Formats: sequence, structure tokens, C-alpha cells
Amino acid sequence: MAIMRQRLAGSRVPAPSPDQVLDVARDLGCVQLDPIAVVARSHLLVLWSRLGPFDREALEVLQWRERRLFEYFAHAASIVLTEDFQIHRAHMRRYARGDTAWSRRVRTWLEDNRDLRRHILRRLRAEGPLRSRDFEDRSRIGWQSSGWTAERNVSRMLDFLWAAGTITVAGRSGLTRWWDLSERWFPDWTPRRALPGPEVVRRAAERSLRALGIARPRHISQHFIRGSYPGLASALSALEREKRVSRVAVAGDPRPSEPWYVHREDLSLMERLLAGAGEWEECEPRTTLLSPFDNLICDRSRTEELFGFRFRLEIYVPRSQRRYGYYVMPILWRDRLVGRIDPVMDRRRGRLVINAVHLDSGPPMPASVGREVAGAIRDLAKFLGASETEFSAEVPAGWRRRLR
Repeated sequence: MAIMRQRLAGSRVPAPSPDQVLDVARDLGCVQLDPIAVVARSHLLVLWSRLGPFDREALEVLQWRERRLFEYFAHAASIVLTEDFQIHRAHMRRYARGDTAWSRRVRTWLEDNRDLRRHILRRLRAEGPLRSRDFEDRSRIGWQSSGWTAERNVSRMLDFLWAAGTITVAGRSGLTRWWDLSERWFPDWTPRRALPGPEVVRRAAERSLRALGIARPRHISQHFIRGSYPGLASALSALEREKRVSRVAVAGDPRPSEPWYVHREDLSLMERLLAGAGEWEECEPRTTLLSPFDNLICDRSRTEELFGFRFRLEIYVPRSQRRYGYYVMPILWRDRLVGRIDPVMDRRRGRLVINAVHLDSGPPMPASVGREVAGAIRDLAKFLGASETEFSAEVPAGWRRRLR
């Protein structure tokens, strides 16, 4: 159920259109953004895992020309759907308005730097879209931080105005964001009417559950708009009374008192999958590689619960202490996470370098797995525009032979 609803099974459409890319984004609800590009930007890898090699222009059309997608926070900074604007607007309206130490700090800093805020909004109104470098730092009190944001006052102000929904990302040049006023950038058809809090939670819970396929309440709360589900238990009870969601029993569940839910629109899929092993084969399970920020595995505890697969980023781990590698991509084989690869795209030489392949211990797999993983690596290399794939000395000889 999780794999099917995550669009990680089924046939792929050659040269998917913008509408087909949007369908995937709609099923996922959000696609996380991350600046690390050791292989490629994460959102591109997430879409590639589902669509195969696709024309990146289709995504550009959706984001910047048709504006059916925009950048905002979901479970992290993400690409989200404009049709879900009312859900995200609730977060915008609440931003920095609570009584937490962080909210009070942000409000105080914004008040102390009213001149910088007015300067940015005035320039955007007259000249936007603009980049952060286009603004003068007119702050009165600098932003204090022990990290990289210290004294980055213009960037901090832009981020706070973005979180509050006053401005939005209107375009990108590489990693550089172009900013504009939200009131001007969003299309006329954007659903802007404010929703009551309980309705926002209901809609978000349904969106999260459909993306997950099958989930416990804590899985729902950690997905899509992570941590922003006040009154989730009441929302799920109401949805259950309305038969919008159904409780299901999972065989062998070690915590049967903690319910699992399936959305009404996915009950037929569940029944089809329960009909027998042949039904899963008809769903065309595939072998692919996942971004470390992929939606299927972004909730690490759920990943362990469903797949018995422990996955942690080692980007900030000293090299000598890494177990698997800097930017590791898990291997999805059919309905199992069976291992991981450590790839790097050498853009200067046009090569996809595989530093390591790690196969987890578990139930035996057929010899064809090696060929299927090799096919996934070739597909990734094609998507990245690599002319060849290079396997380092750290790849076991047996795997190197199978992957050629």
C-alpha cells in the first residue's frame, strides 16, 4: 500500500507531460527541497524514482509558468501544490504568533527591524522579482545565531516574510531565489479563503494518509505538514464516522492498540493487493533508487517499522566514521528496501561514480536483483546525462560483475 500510493510501482510513461508530473506531485503532497547536489537536487531524484527520466522543463512549466506548484514548508522546505494553498495558509497565519521562545524572538527581531522590512516590501512592490543581494541591509539589530544565519539579516527577513506568506519564491537561477509579493505572484484561481483550524487538520490528514497509503496517527502527524495537526485524534474520529477513513488490522502488529488507517478511496486498492501474490505482480513492482530525502523514507521510524530498514544521513559524520557513505541512496526492490549505494556525479568527466554498494542481510533474493539494480543505476546515469558509469574499488567484485 505504501509503495503503490507513493507511485513507486506501476508502469512509467515515456516523456511525461507537465500534467503527469503534477499527478505525481499531487499524490505525494510535497517534494522536499535540499541544496545538496552530489548526485542531483533531491526533488529531481524523487520525481525520477517515480517517473523515470523526465524532461525537467515540465517541472519548470508547473512551477514558474503555470504556477500550479510553489515553494513552502511541508515536512521541510518543499515544492507543494497551489491547490493546497488553504492548508499552507493556515501555517502562514500562525507563523511566529505563538508563545514559544522562538516566536517571541522572531516577533521582537521583526519589530526592531521595521525599516528593513519596509525597504524589502517597497522594493518588491516597485521592482520585483528581486534576489536577496538586491536589497540593502537596513537592519538596526543583527540576527544572532551560532550557525550560518548569524548577521545574514536580509536573508533572515526574507525567510520570515516567506514563512508568513507575505512574499514567495517567484523563480530560481540555480540555488538563487527570486522573490516577489505573494499577492501578485499567485494565480487568480488560487483558493485563498481562510479555513477553520479543524477543517485544515482534516484536509491535511486526508492528504497525508493518501500519500502514505496506510498509516498510524503518529505517521500522519509526521508527514506532509509535520507537527501541525492540532486535534488530529478528533479529526480522524470524525473522518471515520463519515466513512472517509477506515481502521484496518495488520497481521502480526506488535502494537495492536495503536490503530492503522486507510483512506476510503484506497480501500479497493487494499482489497486488490490482499487478493493474492499475483495481484502485486500485476501492479508492476520495480527496482529503483531513492533520494535520502525521499517521501517514502523521510519518517525514519516509520521506515524501520514497515520495512525493517534503518536509514540515517551520514553527511555530517566524519569520513572515518561513516558506515555507508556521504550521500547514500537506498535501493528499493519491489516491496523491500534491500540495500544502498554511495554515488557521486562527476560532472567534469560526465561520469556517475559508484563508490560503494551495500546489500543488507535479510531473506534471500534471486540473482536477477543484481541485474535490476544495474538497470536502475543505468537509468539514473541517463537521467543525469552521464556518458558512463564507473565503479570504484570499494564495490565488491561480485557486485561489480553483476552491475556491469
